[in-house]
Amino acid sequence: MSCRFGTIVANLAILAALLGAPATPAQASEATGVWLTQAGDARVRVSKCGGGLCGVVVGLRDPIDPATGKPQVDDKNPNPALRKRPMIGLPLFGGMQPSGPNRWSGQIYNADDGSTYVSHVSLAGPDTLKVEGCMGALCGGENWTRAGR
Repeated sequence: MSCRFGTIVANLAILAALLGAPATPAQASEATGVWLTQAGDARVRVSKCGGGLCGVVVGLRDPIDPATGKPQVDDKNPNPALRKRPMIGLPLFGGMQPSGPNRWSGQIYNADDGSTYVSHVSLAGPDTLKVEGCMGALCGGENWTRAGR
């Protein structure tokens, strides 16, 4: 009888611990989700792909180009064939591979200047994604915040 009582007490202790634990979304510890760039001018969906991470523009603060009255396009791309592709849906990075705990490495496309850079993204908390790009030894970065929280 004491063995059964001990099992009940242990189960109740586990249940109490689970009920007392703060509820956090499973996504909070992952880099996947929709992120707002530091300037607040774009929303990027980060998702798992090929064992790594991919990022695609899913929204813009100003989706219409004031000069043309049409949707924004990738007009700074050095490849003339890609300059008319829409900004919404534009892949910024693909196949970022794990390079440490909560850190991925690969390349990122910067639509502001049409260049691709060596890049690292890392989760700097449940609602902050640090995005860095490097050209040689010169690196820069910004913090993106999780959208919709």
